[in-house]
Amino acid sequence: MKRAAVILLSGGLDSATCLYWAKAKGYRLEALAVGYGQRHRKELRAARRIAAAAGARFTLLRVRLPWLRTSSLVDAGRRLPDIPLSRIGRGIPSTYVPGRNAVFTALGLSLADAVGAELVVVGANALDSSGYPDCRPEFYRAFGRVARTGTKRGAKGQGLRIATPLISKDKAAIVRAAVRLGVPVRMTWSCYRGGRRPCGRCDSCKLRAKGFAAAGIADPAL
Repeated sequence: MKRAAVILLSGGLDSATCLYWAKAKGYRLEALAVGYGQRHRKELRAARRIAAAAGARFTLLRVRLPWLRTSSLVDAGRRLPDIPLSRIGRGIPSTYVPGRNAVFTALGLSLADAVGAELVVVGANALDSSGYPDCRPEFYRAFGRVARTGTKRGAKGQGLRIATPLISKDKAAIVRAAVRLGVPVRMTWSCYRGGRRPCGRCDSCKLRAKGFAAAGIADPAL
């Protein structure tokens, strides 16, 4: 049986690129998407379609954590930020979801330990991001220690790692990697809003547009 990897799949460009990165490495793919009460479901539908295109086994897990409504990504009654691109990443915006990546990575470790996967792949990015503290390299280095010390595979010395292949790439490099790996980019959804088309005003839309422009590639999802 092929070596397995769990990929945290949001339906966005970064996590889809990670899925196809793991596919190119020859891993058996276990895609995990989490519904946490986000203000739209379009990204979850995108995740399911992308997983099917990659030939990954897809798991959708829904969790209810009422306190996450402090985030404007969860509370639809709060306004999403609309700030200049040059100011994105300065401070922690209202779209920060408390502990989201800690919860998601822990769920990925649990799934990996259960199915015998040796890798949990996360599409975190610290270079072109909104400034979330749980997207930093040191956060995932710490979680790597958790993987080694707090899992059955780790205790047996079989190895269970956290991989963040995009952590230090800018959006242009991620776009180029997605194209090179054959990611179905037109299926991805990055916008924080859930309309028929990306809003073009939220942090995620602006960072994505910056990446495609810098890479000199038209975004097929538009």
